Amino acid sequence: MAGSALSPATGSLSAEGCDLDDLVAIVSEPTDPSAYPNAAAVVDGVVVYDNAELGRLVDDERLRRTVMEELAAVLLHGPGVVVFRAAFANDGIDRATEVFRRIIDQQNRAGSGGGDHFAKPGANDRVWNALEKLALADPEVFCHYYQNSILALVCQAWLGPAYQVTSQINVVNPGGEAQQPHRDYHLGFMTDDQAERFPAHSHRLSPLLTLQGAVAHCDMPVETGPTMYLPHSQKYEAGYLAWRRPDFVDYFAGNRIQLPLAKGDAIFFNPAVFHAAGTNRTESVKRMANLLQVSSAMGRAMEKIDRRAMANALFPVLRRWAADGRDPAAVARVIAASAEGYAFPADLDKEQPVDGLAPPSQAELVSLALDDGWRAERLDEALRLQSPHRTA
Repeated sequence: MAGSALSPATGSLSAEGCDLDDLVAIVSEPTDPSAYPNAAAVVDGVVVYDNAELGRLVDDERLRRTVMEELAAVLLHGPGVVVFRAAFANDGIDRATEVFRRIIDQQNRAGSGGGDHFAKPGANDRVWNALEKLALADPEVFCHYYQNSILALVCQAWLGPAYQVTSQINVVNPGGEAQQPHRDYHLGFMTDDQAERFPAHSHRLSPLLTLQGAVAHCDMPVETGPTMYLPHSQKYEAGYLAWRRPDFVDYFAGNRIQLPLAKGDAIFFNPAVFHAAGTNRTESVKRMANLLQVSSAMGRAMEKIDRRAMANALFPVLRRWAADGRDPAAVARVIAASAEGYAFPADLDKEQPVDGLAPPSQAELVSLALDDGWRAERLDEALRLQSPHRTA
């Protein structure tokens, strides 16, 4: 699909060979609603699902698999962008928002507010590693938030099991200007020269290792500047080398779509979709979103997170939930969003896979502790003993 950007002789891509006509031919393809029979609508080329209807479908394991295959098709072969209406309950959103605002206030008082990859410093209030910070600040709120079934559904559909959630809060204040259109992690955080060193098959692989998402923590009409997207652009193979080119930037500006979101809506997209946060043209709305970057177990997450500390903080809540008869699936979703679900890398001299092909993962250890009624101190000790084995 990359046209002259791909060298048949070397199997590599070049920025010089990027041709806007190749992209235009791809993104001109309309989104076919009949390809997504479980969706509620297609809006501006984006596939939209209704949370209540999805909940009915995914309770049936056979239908759940069908829906997951459909979501993967949206992200890979379709427009690359999917919206879930009312994915998060408003009370859970409000409780988490309150915690995040406290963290932002603390950052501002300390003068340690975060910058932004693709926007001017100071335009936003950014909370890096919001996942760990929420877990440690209020474990109960974290568990209620990350028990979310839609999040688990789309993560499993795109990445399979043992995915790694990371989260950054982004508040675009009134007057905050739009980002430049871009692609995201992994190759999206490289210069053209760096990205050119990777073979074409790595350009195809990179977006398969990450799922981008955002949860609306307030109503986001278009004037607040919700994210702009160019549907189907993830299918342009040379896009990681093209997004900085002026002709591609201009085309994005004239052809992107921008969907309003209500509080509690969630949007997920293939990281190779050309996208950019919009300008907040309001005078008073601080547009808050929880930006989710979820990594495959077989990839590398962007942020370094102390998941052992998170597991210890969340365990008392999860133990109480289990004792109260809470849905085991909800407990499992919280563990999946917090603990490390993959067994590797490990020091196999000390943590040998005696009982299987791999040593137990951190998530499996937390699940075992819940099933066997461990005290918090015992889990802490087991996690402490496991941690050194993750580094040689």
